[in-house]
Amino acid sequence: MPKIYRNPDVMWREEEKFKAQAFEGLEKGDDVQNIGTSVLYSGGTMLALNVLGTEIWKKCDGRKTDEIISELTDKFDVEPAILKEDVTKFLSELKEKGFIYYEE
Repeated sequence: MPKIYRNPDVMWREEEKFKAQAFEGLEKGDDVQNIGTSVLYSGGTMLALNVLGTEIWKKCDGRKTDEIISELTDKFDVEPAILKEDVTKFLSELKEKGFIYYEE
């Protein structure tokens, strides 16, 4: 299984205030999927990521997909099968936009 890396040309920042708000909401069981916790920018394309997207993005540092899913399963209250589907889909979208790349 290939390792996943962030494209070094992508500029990004994490929004600490919104990140804290999202994690507080998660602890209370709130739906926080619409809270943007980071922003990515590359080649004229900007993406706002929610808390799950941000955590996936930060783990694109040479880890494999299964490692990312395993770590996120411990952090988020989501069924593993649903999380795997979400992570796989999100990584595919990031790759299509050139925000990440895979290496054997």
